[in-house]
Order: sequence, then C-alpha cells, then structure tokens
Amino acid sequence: MTLTLFPVRLLFAACMMLLAWPLALVASLGSAEREPEQPLASWRKVVDVLLRAIMRTMWFAGGFHHVAVKGRQALPSEAAILTLAPHSSYFDAIPVTMTMSSIVMKAESRDIPIWGTLIKYIRPVFVSRSDQDSRRKTVEEIKRRAQSGGKWPQIMIFPEGTCTNRTCLITFKPGAFIPGVPVQPVVLRYPNRLDTITWTWQGPGALKILWLTLCQFHNQVEIEFLPVYSPSEEERKDPALYASNVRRVMAEALGVSVTDYTFEDCQLALAEGQLRLPEDTCLLEFARLVRGLGLKPEKLDRALDRHAERAGAKPGGRVTLPEFAAQLGVPVSEALEDLFSLFDEGGGGEIDLREYVVALSVVCRPSQTLDTVRLAFQMYGSRDGSIDQGALSCILRTALGVAELSVAELFHAIDQEETGKITFADFERFAETYPDFAEEYLYPDQTRFQSGAQTPPALTANGFCTDFSPENAGIGPEPLCKKLD
Repeated sequence: MTLTLFPVRLLFAACMMLLAWPLALVASLGSAEREPEQPLASWRKVVDVLLRAIMRTMWFAGGFHHVAVKGRQALPSEAAILTLAPHSSYFDAIPVTMTMSSIVMKAESRDIPIWGTLIKYIRPVFVSRSDQDSRRKTVEEIKRRAQSGGKWPQIMIFPEGTCTNRTCLITFKPGAFIPGVPVQPVVLRYPNRLDTITWTWQGPGALKILWLTLCQFHNQVEIEFLPVYSPSEEERKDPALYASNVRRVMAEALGVSVTDYTFEDCQLALAEGQLRLPEDTCLLEFARLVRGLGLKPEKLDRALDRHAERAGAKPGGRVTLPEFAAQLGVPVSEALEDLFSLFDEGGGGEIDLREYVVALSVVCRPSQTLDTVRLAFQMYGSRDGSIDQGALSCILRTALGVAELSVAELFHAIDQEETGKITFADFERFAETYPDFAEEYLYPDQTRFQSGAQTPPALTANGFCTDFSPENAGIGPEPLCKKLD
C-alpha cells in the first residue's frame, strides 16, 4: 500500500486542497469581524456547495468512503454551539468540513499557505498565544456569536481541549458553556478493526498516523448528533456544572466512562524532573481540588512568592480554615474543606501553609524540581537558610505527595560535614552531582509513573496510569483520603 495506494491518495488529497483554495480565497474576502450577510448571496451558496463537495471527495479518496451520520444537525437558531467529543485526531476535521462550522484555532494557523485560506473561509475564532488577554477575548467572541440569534455559522468546539484515545471522556473545559446557550452534543466513533486514527502525546506522530491511515483500504467513521441540550438556570450560572452534565450525556451515548482528571494532570504525572511522582501520590487529587475552587494551578505560579512569604511569616506556618480561605481569596466551602483535609493530618483544624505552597509549586512547575526545593528552603530554613532532617522530610513528602518517606540516607549523604543542618546550596550541589538521587535514596523499590520513553508497568483501562483509570473515577463525589490514609 505504501508503494501503490498511499502516493496516489496523498497526491489526490493535495490536488483537492489546491482546487478548493481559490474558491475559499474569493469567498473569504472582506472583514472577518462583519456579520455574515443574511440570506447568503447566490454565488456564496454555490461556493459553499462546491467546497463541501471537494472536501468530501478528498476524504473519500483518503479511504473514508462512507461517513455514517446519525441524528439531525440542529439549526444555528436552535443550537449555536456544537460540542464534539471524543477528540482523538486531526481526522476529526471530517465533521467540520461536512458542516462548515466555525472552530476555535490558533491565530498562527491563518498564515499557513493554502491551509490558512481554507481555514479563514469557515470564519474561525482565533486564539493568540502572544496576547495575554486572548483567552478572555475568545470567550467574549464565542459568546457574541452564540447570542446572535443564528446569524453566525455554528461553532464546533472540542471541549476536551486535547486528543485522547477515546476510551473515556476527560474533563471538559468550560469555554463552550460560558455563554449559557443551548448546545448540541456530537459524538465521534471510528469503529475500525485497526486503530490508525488516534494521535496523542504518546504513540505514533502526525506523519505516521497519516501514512498508516492512507494505507488502509477503507476507514470507518460515525458522526452522531445528539438532541440539543438546553441548560437549566443553575447550569447557566455554573459553566463547570453545565460542562460536566453535557459530558455525562455524551459518555452515555458513547458507552464510555468519564474521569475528572485532565491533560494537565497527566503532564504532571509524567513530568521529567528529578522528583518524579510515585504512583501513590496525592498531588493529582490536590490539583483537581484546586481547580474545583476555580483556581488554575498552571497560572498560579506568579502568586507562589507571595504565598511563600506569608507562610514563612506564620509561626510554624499553621493556619486555620478561615485563614486558609483568606490566603487563597476564596470563600469557605465544601471544596475548600476537601482541600484543607489533605493537609490536616491529625484532624486538629490547622494545617501547615508551607506544605500547601510546596504542593502548589510542584503542580505549577512539575519539571522544575530545584525551584520548588529553593522555595521550600526559604520557608523552612532558619536565619542562616539551613534546615534539619525533619524539615527535609516534610518538604520531600509534600513535594511527592506521599504519607511516609525515609530521607535519613539522603540527608546524611548531603550533610557530609555531619553538622545536622544542610543549606539549599548543599542540596543543589548534591543534586547536580547525583541527578538520579531520588531513585537511589527516596524510592528505589516504589513504582513510579512511566515516561513516554518507557514501557508502562501494566495495561490499564484507558491507557493512562492507575490513578487515571475510569474505574477509579466514579460518578459523583468521591470519598477523600487524607494524606495519612
């Protein structure tokens, strides 16, 4: 197939894109901000039909001979937003080209020759990574179009925000649900005997996926339009609740489980740092609870120094629940109590704020081990910046998210002068000399998360790791485990 079918299909697909380019160029002239004319001019209708036909021919040539469509696509006036899941490949562009719906894309995409012109035709919402205010502008633009009464094309959004292997639905991002308007869930299936479609951060790359798929004589794809989901008043006020309920409907239609973990959680678990997280870490639960408070760990790194300064000023770093709420700038709630319980080891109603800062630093900067340790030394250190073995144990237990950890051998290896104290300079020097110190001194016999270059210890239900398994992520609230449990 590589010598016969593959080159023919690749050439034909390229010809179809070249054929579509001038049509898309003419039709996309003018301001992209202006509302589409209603009704469409006759020549635009012709261009739209021709582009749909060309795109469908391109997919046919690629082996997608029949696209099975179930259900009815709602009108823009009925549902301005289409939420599509699971998102597993760039072949998910098939429903986009069939419906000519707008999508949310990186602003850099419009500068790609030919492809950028085709993208501009569907009037996408562009997101700029260089603009710090881009996320807010994107949400406002989605909201403006969604509330236009059907004047704009429908927006097709992949709420997972990344590609998965389709064995479960991960946490939906709230962007599609903030406008509070009805959405139509759309589910995708690729019921092929051999999976050449899935494109995730682990596994075959984009070019290999293209090659393998075009070498298959026939590729199946199913698109199912589910009934329009109209939010309740409570869901309009809470986009996260709205997203969760829509995800549950789509999971039931697909017959798969859901997990409250996100792609960022998996990045945390697989981060390449000197302190790789063990399998029994509670930091994944910590990250989930922080997000449940409406805080985003990935964007809290700017507040770390402020938190560290306040934690260091507290005698022993101890704070109560109301003080903890004031520190985070959130009201006391059940979600905050759950987060507080992770650090309230003895159930005495007080936690060490320094532990929260260390855990937050790991979640915000999973690969920057020394930055986290430096911050911890600033909080735990005495006037000369040194700490004893007990403080090092507390720092590393929190950084790894485990209940028990023996650091005696590591501490004595660093404390070569046997003073009973070590400084950050001592720790840094030791870490540079022995970059794999954690494997040798901290958890030589424990199971750790495996990186992409290694073979996972066992196959799990969704191909992630044990803590990400859908069986372990049940429906509804889960019983929380304290760090000592």
